Amino acid sequence: MKHTRHVKDGWFYETCPMWPGMALSLEIENILYDEKSQFQHIQVFETQNHGKMLALDGIIQLTQFDEFSYQEMLAHVPLFAHPNPETILVIGGGDGGILREAGRHACVTTMDFCEIDDMVIHVSKQFLPDLACGFDDPRVNVFIGDGAAFVREKTGVYDVIIVDSSDPIGPGEVLFKKPFYESLKNALKPGGIIATQGESIFLHKDCVINLAKITRDLFDRQAYASFMVPTYPGGNIGICLGSLGPDLTRPARKIDPGIQKQLKYYSPEIHKAAFVLPYFARKMLEHL
Repeated sequence: MKHTRHVKDGWFYETCPMWPGMALSLEIENILYDEKSQFQHIQVFETQNHGKMLALDGIIQLTQFDEFSYQEMLAHVPLFAHPNPETILVIGGGDGGILREAGRHACVTTMDFCEIDDMVIHVSKQFLPDLACGFDDPRVNVFIGDGAAFVREKTGVYDVIIVDSSDPIGPGEVLFKKPFYESLKNALKPGGIIATQGESIFLHKDCVINLAKITRDLFDRQAYASFMVPTYPGGNIGICLGSLGPDLTRPARKIDPGIQKQLKYYSPEIHKAAFVLPYFARKMLEHL
């Protein structure tokens, strides 16, 4: 393989200016894929204890060990907060995991999906079929291109929009700015909901505050949820949500027992608990 600069002595090392002074390392068994696309460096590893791992530009996107917590929470929190989500849009997340979870909702009739890097989709289908199975759903319409440009062309189309973005560096930076959120709001139907990857309350306070301010300015209701993902920096990540009506902090529909049995992290209780933030974070977001 050509580009193994993130690997040394059998360990993958993740470092980033967004979390200075700390690193996360996972022991790997094999490098399954290691190439550069038009947009980013894509790597897939077989790890010693965490199953397969996908990294983009040296940043861990998921491991099979704990991907379920991220996919389930980012998908089911907004979808269950909506009383009847039929048309949804997913921006980013070329691994297909959000589509896999969204597809569990029988009320969903259409899932538009926009990803800028089709190589991530191809690699995920090859090496991560347990996530990429989301693309097999006949309700999915795939669009390859810039998600910000895609959503600017939509008005009043979607009940729920989910943004599974990378961190706000490189191509993902535009997805953390107010014009993008204005486009998301414009693309919603009345009573619609958006949910975006909201970074960590511990490591990215300025980013969390910025997203909370944007959504508070634009939406009738705004909320921030936090949950655990052990292989992400700090072990946690958040969801920034905006609503044009529905309460975000509790499910609007009962979960089917058949769906609940398929899940590992999400439940109605976890949905509500995710919005109960540590005291410092609550204070941080109360007085914007």
